[in-house]
Amino acid sequence: MKITWSPQALRRASEYADYIAADNRPAAKKWLIKIFKEVKRLEKFPESARIVPELQDETIREIISGNFRVIYQIQKNHIDILTVRRFRQQLDIRELGE
Repeated sequence: MKITWSPQALRRASEYADYIAADNRPAAKKWLIKIFKEVKRLEKFPESARIVPELQDETIREIISGNFRVIYQIQKNHIDILTVRRFRQQLDIRELGE
């Protein structure tokens, strides 16, 4: 299955990596590699992550990676990565439609 990152998701991942890099560049690189690796597994196992609790929609799921949530939507022939959020941040539903 093809995976597409939304501009919102890429922007958020970049912002978080920049924040981490301010204190520890190698940790930021390691974090980004880990996030992209975890997302790549969705090509074979798109339903392997949990349903986003706030939405209860089987097509919108999230990978939990440390203190972060990677929220994605399963489409018929592809997966859209919608956003990346800190785990404890409240999800703004409007962010998923960008």
